Amino acid sequence: MLNSRIVITGLGLTAPNGNTLSEFRENLLAGVAKIEVLDMRYMGPVPAGVCNFEARKYQKRKEIRNGTRAGSIGIYCSREALADSQLDWESFDKSRAGIYFGITEHGNVETENEVYNISQFDYDTRYWSHHHNPRTVANNPAGEVSINLGVTGPHYTIGAACAAGNAGLIQGMQMLRLREIDFAFAGGISESIQTFGIFAGFKSQGALAKHEDPTKASRPFDVARNGIVVSEGGAVYTLERLEDARSRGAPIIAEIIGYHINSDAGDAVLPDSVRQAECVRAALAMAGLQPDQVDIVNTHATATPQGDIQECKALGEVFADCPNTYFNNTKSYIGHAMGAAGALELAGNIPAFEDLTVHPTINIDELDEECKLPNLVVNNPLRIDKVDCILNNSFGMLGINSCLIIKRFTE
Repeated sequence: MLNSRIVITGLGLTAPNGNTLSEFRENLLAGVAKIEVLDMRYMGPVPAGVCNFEARKYQKRKEIRNGTRAGSIGIYCSREALADSQLDWESFDKSRAGIYFGITEHGNVETENEVYNISQFDYDTRYWSHHHNPRTVANNPAGEVSINLGVTGPHYTIGAACAAGNAGLIQGMQMLRLREIDFAFAGGISESIQTFGIFAGFKSQGALAKHEDPTKASRPFDVARNGIVVSEGGAVYTLERLEDARSRGAPIIAEIIGYHINSDAGDAVLPDSVRQAECVRAALAMAGLQPDQVDIVNTHATATPQGDIQECKALGEVFADCPNTYFNNTKSYIGHAMGAAGALELAGNIPAFEDLTVHPTINIDELDEECKLPNLVVNNPLRIDKVDCILNNSFGMLGINSCLIIKRFTE
């Protein structure tokens, strides 16, 4: 039972450059980045990735007003994934569904806004919203989805910094294998652009990107890269055991075959290439794969100078003799969607199973010598002979590393 094959049967997303997988993929192949300038409270103009999905497609105006941006993102993505899965939701036992969302942080947005609001009334707490507590509890995004969909099985969020998108998928997979549930909504959610604290924090670290053209501000591996573009977004997958998916004739998008999470146990922000390499090797071992069996590696690279270099060092070691393994990066289009990053970036690569095309890393004018991975696809998409296996890296602060591997589904 613990070795049940777990498959992806549905996918819903919102990214700065697309609100469906087909739109997202089309823009990745066309080199279309969608980063705009926000006038951030206390800071002025900053580049950011903003999603433009239609929240009222699945929520009433009052529900949007009383809830959170993260909750709306989660509801939109979950509803889209559910539709994609073709599950007969009306007759499904809602106690056998679970919701597992990776997040970077939650509650800062709402707290900052409430403090600012009462500052306009001489800090009189009578003006503090009575919706504050349910908005700010850590399980909020998953909880809002539970209420919207009527899911009576477990719901919770996984705080794993920027490794959280992968962690949400891993948690859903584990719960299915334990047979705690029969159907999982799993992935990552981020509302990070709503809080000035994240922007200010990265700026104080010297890690906030800037560029006269916001669409070129996120430039992993480029010699002139200067930091992170903060973005919002979400990607939710429906996961099932293969036998259950087969029994209802579900569409099968891909199969999850390996994963690993480990910790650097070192610095709070500086990555460790040794631990990252160990994480990738452990995921490959679980999947029963050799490195040269991986066709595409989606890199985590955030466009911070040391972060990109350390990841390239790790990948260069693991994939040293893999002439048919290709590398790309998705943050160059949409910025860093924090808790949603891993899940969104994996989604952007999934269509390669069908179109056999590696979307490129864009915004590279001059490749950093220390980031010259073999077969790094730069600025133009590349069609290759086969795509059977995709590996997704996602790393986060406090030294948490995650790696997830999916493969083309075969009987």
